[in-house]
Amino acid sequence: MKIINYKKVKAEKVDDPQSKGVKIRWAIKKDDGAPNFALRVFELKAGGYTPYHSHKWEHEVFIKKGKGTLLWEDKKIPFREGDVIFIPGGEKHQFRNSSRGVLEFLCMIPV
Repeated sequence: MKIINYKKVKAEKVDDPQSKGVKIRWAIKKDDGAPNFALRVFELKAGGYTPYHSHKWEHEVFIKKGKGTLLWEDKKIPFREGDVIFIPGGEKHQFRNSSRGVLEFLCMIPV
């Protein structure tokens, strides 16, 4: 079992030239004894964005704070605090912060 405030988990800068102003906290991962899923907390500065990419695994996302736009395949879909998003594996996607503050979201993926 693990109980910790997510702010105590180290925020790591996402070092990808196709992203801007992104930090990630690996809140729950395999090292914690979670064999099936990882829970990550993303923080995007105002104007920040994740890489536009795809991969085999799905994402389950909860928008904790802020608002933004999801680039998904050829669509631009607005989202806001409290929204949940499911992205199937193999589909191109990118999260963009359109708020003036920090965009925070939880993202669960299989490990």
